[in-house]
Amino acid sequence: MNILITGIHGFVGTNFAMSLKQHVLYGLDIIAPPKNGVVKTFSWKDIETTSYPLQSLPPFDAIIHLAGKAHDTKNQSAAQSYFDINTGLTQKIFDFFLESSAKKFIFFSSVKAAADSVAGNMLTEDVIPTPVGPYGESKIRAEEYIRQHLSKEKQVYILRPCMIHGPGNKGNLNLLYNVVKKGIPWPLGDFENRRSFTSIDNLCYVLEGLLTRDVASGIYHMGDDEAMSTNELIETMCEVMGKKPHIWKMNRRMMEGCAELGTLLHLPLNTERLRKLTENYVVSNAKIKKALGIEKMPFTAKEGLVKTIRSFLDSGKI
Repeated sequence: MNILITGIHGFVGTNFAMSLKQHVLYGLDIIAPPKNGVVKTFSWKDIETTSYPLQSLPPFDAIIHLAGKAHDTKNQSAAQSYFDINTGLTQKIFDFFLESSAKKFIFFSSVKAAADSVAGNMLTEDVIPTPVGPYGESKIRAEEYIRQHLSKEKQVYILRPCMIHGPGNKGNLNLLYNVVKKGIPWPLGDFENRRSFTSIDNLCYVLEGLLTRDVASGIYHMGDDEAMSTNELIETMCEVMGKKPHIWKMNRRMMEGCAELGTLLHLPLNTERLRKLTENYVVSNAKIKKALGIEKMPFTAKEGLVKTIRSFLDSGKI
């Protein structure tokens, strides 16, 4: 297959390029360094049909849209930048897809487009989206645009993965890893929260399935089969690093009281941050597994996490 991948030089795109090397790959990005297995990387101006006709581009069988503005957990990014990139660029590339000969379009949205917090035991695709903040709101607006312009002759998939991790990962998992690596105790051991993660290997497997099988168009949540607690994450990290985990089970009510005081005094640990650190966020992957005709993902959550942590150790940069 001839496949165009937007954002191919990012963390996920780089992993996809290695996983899909049996196909003919092209990139679309704001940078265009040579990448092994990628024939050429185009710029965003190249897909504007007024200046760069479709006939000037190679025929694509599928387009994977990864490019976007990642969630800024420090809330330092301007809200409009999320809509300019996550919504605006998605509209542009989807319009290009509709005019092209490509038959499959895979848009990488996020579970944050569905919900900032999970009500009930598990987040499923039938939830009424209630995103909070510009990241989730810009993603759901992009989803709405795609759904309003669907074509019966083409297959369109909206993937909503939860936190993706793997070699080259950058994000909150790296921050936790650095805390554990320095031997800093984790004081929230009394909170047994459960969270879903997405290992890059499972994501690559699902992507290959969507590209090569006859799967119905639709919205699909993506995550590993097992949810993990923060305590289990820390224990796994320590296991890979050969360290003893330092998990302190400070009294739950006392920590909640400290967080309330932190809210009043504008301290780093406040009620909202404590909620984010300790809440449950479990995502169902039942729909995508059923669509692919599988009973379980090829890799367990722990196997994926171990691979990620080992990549941190091997890189020596974190």
